[in-house]
Amino acid sequence: MVKDLPWGEKPVFLEINRRQFKCEKCRKPFSEDLDFIRKRRTYTKRLATQIIQEVLENDIHSVAKKRVVTTEEIERMLEDAASELLESKPSGLKRLGIDEIALIKGKGNYCAVLIDLDKSKLIGILALRTQSEISQVMMGWGTEVLENIEEVSIDLWKGYKNLVRELMPLAQVVADRFDVMAQVNKELDIQRKQEKRKTEDLIKTAKTSEDKKENEQILEGLNKSKYVLLKNEEDLSEKQKHKLIQVKEVSPELKIRHELKEEIRNIFEQSDNWLMGLLRLGIWLSRANKYFPDSRNTIIRWLDEIIAYFDNRTTSGVGEGINNKLKLIKRSAYGFRNFENYRIRCLLTWHFNY
Repeated sequence: MVKDLPWGEKPVFLEINRRQFKCEKCRKPFSEDLDFIRKRRTYTKRLATQIIQEVLENDIHSVAKKRVVTTEEIERMLEDAASELLESKPSGLKRLGIDEIALIKGKGNYCAVLIDLDKSKLIGILALRTQSEISQVMMGWGTEVLENIEEVSIDLWKGYKNLVRELMPLAQVVADRFDVMAQVNKELDIQRKQEKRKTEDLIKTAKTSEDKKENEQILEGLNKSKYVLLKNEEDLSEKQKHKLIQVKEVSPELKIRHELKEEIRNIFEQSDNWLMGLLRLGIWLSRANKYFPDSRNTIIRWLDEIIAYFDNRTTSGVGEGINNKLKLIKRSAYGFRNFENYRIRCLLTWHFNY
């Protein structure tokens, strides 16, 4: 008795007489293969295909309630479909992105994400972002795939860089410009918090009303200033622009840091070639020594990989959209009981829909 596609609202079951045969040579018995049913399955292939399509748009429990299948059968359908998908290798892969996504926000639990940057397509998701885990997956692609990869965009993590050097020595490693900007913004925000705390302490210890009033005015300018300092200046609203002016008036230090932040962002936006990018970055590094020491040191360590961005302007920017989709899948996939089922759903989503 095999489950099949419903007829309207009515469930359909097929009663099938699977014939038995005996080998003429070895005399061992065997059952005939049915091309519309997988071995040891109690549902047709076309029902499985429809169920998978529904699960990719809904959660696993609601689909199980609506259909005559159990959650265990749905997970088995996904595993069968994924086994075929996982045996395939990336085709035409020229620019690879290695990114990561937090499985549980704030818990430090990250998984690695592999992206075909030209196709904006997810090609791999791993439970761990370790060098050995990613290496095992990539080695499974074979040298015919790895040797054709021309560029690999990575975050500023040495493990990723070592991995690319080992498996794809001819590929150009490109440091993701957005990760560079994240470092700069982080250092800018640390300074903002320090100035705010310092001003609050001065208010508490002020010996005269004039000193207290002066520091209260400074604090008023620093309050709610995080996003106006970190957001791209041309994207600020009129209200936010007014707030930015206020911040710069009360803090000359933050004024300089903000201008340096905007300057390096413009270097990435406006430099047409690697030589121009290198020259402008060199000037920025000399000016940033006092104001962004940590970011400056990071950029110097990763200078070759950062400069490589200006050749083809390769970034993992498309990974942001993919990561957002992965988060949506995670929220709607609460019925999947382990990471492997979540991974299967993610890969099938891109296989069927992108």
